[in-house]
Amino acid sequence: MNYEVMAVFPGRGVSRLTVAAESPELVASAPALQGGVVVSLRPLGQRKATGRGGKFPLPLFTRQMLSLLKAGLTVVEGLETLAEQDQGSLTSDILSSLLTHLREGQSLSTALQNHPEAFPDLYVATVRASERTGDMPEALQRYIVFHEKVADLKKKIVSAAIYPVLLMSVGAIVTLFLLGYVVPRFALVFADSGRDPEGLSSLLFAWGGFINHHAGALAIGCVLAMAGLVGLFSLPAVRAAVARAAWRVPALGERIRLVFLARFYRTTGMLLRAGIPLKTTLGMVADILPSALRSGLLQTIADIEQGQPFSKAAESGGLTTPVAMRMIAVGERSGQLGDMMEAVATFYDEEINRLVDTFTRLFEPLLMTVIGGVIGGIVLLLYMPIFELAGNFQ
Repeated sequence: MNYEVMAVFPGRGVSRLTVAAESPELVASAPALQGGVVVSLRPLGQRKATGRGGKFPLPLFTRQMLSLLKAGLTVVEGLETLAEQDQGSLTSDILSSLLTHLREGQSLSTALQNHPEAFPDLYVATVRASERTGDMPEALQRYIVFHEKVADLKKKIVSAAIYPVLLMSVGAIVTLFLLGYVVPRFALVFADSGRDPEGLSSLLFAWGGFINHHAGALAIGCVLAMAGLVGLFSLPAVRAAVARAAWRVPALGERIRLVFLARFYRTTGMLLRAGIPLKTTLGMVADILPSALRSGLLQTIADIEQGQPFSKAAESGGLTTPVAMRMIAVGERSGQLGDMMEAVATFYDEEINRLVDTFTRLFEPLLMTVIGGVIGGIVLLLYMPIFELAGNFQ
């Protein structure tokens, strides 16, 4: 397959080439690209997106800028290259605006602030710190690592939730099929025999008849109920109430707290390593914490202003664990607080991964057992009256 490749070559600048390769992973090893840095590639014949909607691809933009800067291009040259590559798209519009601000004499971080929908405060702060130190490639690499860690954690949690949801959906469909279709057919057998089911079987047949006779209304009701739940959960007040309820569950609340603390430690560590003062960093990360922890963060900032070390202030604000406090205290004494915060985040990321794996291994078999028990119970209650009829005939 042929690919259109944009690459940067030392001494030659940016070049567009057509390269033949069996897969995108093998493009960089093509002879024509030796000594160059691949910025982007796309299969020939694939049309570029020209729509102006959608979301700005910040991770992709950061990777491309990092490649261009490492290849020796300036920030302006890199933005010009990327803007030319995505002409007519939302990305091109934003990059063109950045170039305009840079040519007016603004710094890159100030230009990024004009587009808060594309560049979050954490990203702007990272770039601003790199402008002070003169090491923007390192700052961009640090943000890429941060984004990958956060994305991996989210992906792990979402993946763990998908299979149980599918199991519950399939179990609900099978149960409704048995109650709404199979049970009424069995009811006809007992109607012809002149006998009525007894005990739990009679309740099962009553539910089956109700579902069968009101299937349309029940389907509409389920759709409306789902739409209502989606609408309710879209309200911030409802989401906050559900979150508060989850936090009150002893085991679950502590696990949720670990997830947010790990993200807090990683973000704080990244900003501290970028050269941003601790007090400024803590003010910037307030938005990533839930309301249950945000008050503790405000208390921590107040204690730091009164001269307390960060480890003690974070402990009084409820933002540490015994392990985290010891590691943060070591980072303060060694002057490597940013590195230590990221080490704490890595430690708890691994802990969260183990918890998710344990939950998956325990919950999925338990859920399958419950679903199997429900379906098996329905089948058993269906056949029990038949066994009784057969015994009477004998």
